[in-house]
Amino acid sequence: MKVRVDPGICQGHTLCAMNAPELFALRDEDGHAYAIDEDVPQEQEGAAREAVRSCPERAIDLS
Repeated sequence: MKVRVDPGICQGHTLCAMNAPELFALRDEDGHAYAIDEDVPQEQEGAAREAVRSCPERAIDLS
């Protein structure tokens, strides 16, 4: 599974990083999220799905 954050949509609500801190971090310059690594370890797939559900902007894509 791969995860990506669309930087043009993310508004920096930080919910993804709170739900899955192993997968997401926040940029210092604007507070917007990014995926630490696009490849999601199998044991983190549930956290990745929860991050997608929690994003009010729907800026996170799983594939």
